[in-house]
Amino acid sequence: MKYAIISAGEGSRLAQEGVALPKPLVEIGGEAMIDRLIRIFSRQGAEEVAVIINNEVEATKSHIQQLQQRVHVPLRVVVQTTPSSMHSFHALSPWLRGGRLCLTTVDTIFREEEFTDFIRTFEQSDVDGMMAVTGYVDDEKPLYVSTAPNFDITGFHDTPVPDARFISGGIYCLTDPCLDVLEECVAQGMSRMRNYQRSLVARGMRLKAFPFSKILDVDHASDIAKAEAFVHTQSSH
Repeated sequence: MKYAIISAGEGSRLAQEGVALPKPLVEIGGEAMIDRLIRIFSRQGAEEVAVIINNEVEATKSHIQQLQQRVHVPLRVVVQTTPSSMHSFHALSPWLRGGRLCLTTVDTIFREEEFTDFIRTFEQSDVDGMMAVTGYVDDEKPLYVSTAPNFDITGFHDTPVPDARFISGGIYCLTDPCLDVLEECVAQGMSRMRNYQRSLVARGMRLKAFPFSKILDVDHASDIAKAEAFVHTQSSH
């Protein structure tokens, strides 16, 4: 299975709040966020990890070059500045075909044991896609996920609806047919990952929700302390 990391944002909010490091290099639990993801993916037996970074941040480029020399999993790097996460995913997509894939953004913090269960469940399933979801809401603009009782996803919403018990966690396990829908979305001038997810439902893709207890995004300086505490509780168990 292939893995992909979207790391092409500027991290402007962190910079404005006094965080000197580019977002991928911000350390959580003594480990750069991008290093943490690659380590976790390697433990899942990743056949390759594809990463997209933007063309403006030299520190990130240098760090990735060093990673390529020392990690044990093949690391493919795309350097490109894109207008949205959906376009970043599209830039990575040519290297993700031919099997199953898992995609996430670089600042997603989750419990490693839950991620292992998520990957194993997807690998054993026959769905087109499986999305990480959580009932924990700590996001400025959450994407609400409505589900049937069997956890089939029925819709994605900007505001709460009665059958939306979860929000999107920003971790996506997908198959080749979902990449075909991505191509259609880009061709139609669409943007934003949430619109892509809506398109998956509209095209009849069978999507399953997989609940995590908590998923954090590191968007603000204050989120770093939250993520540190969250990772610390995992390591202490």
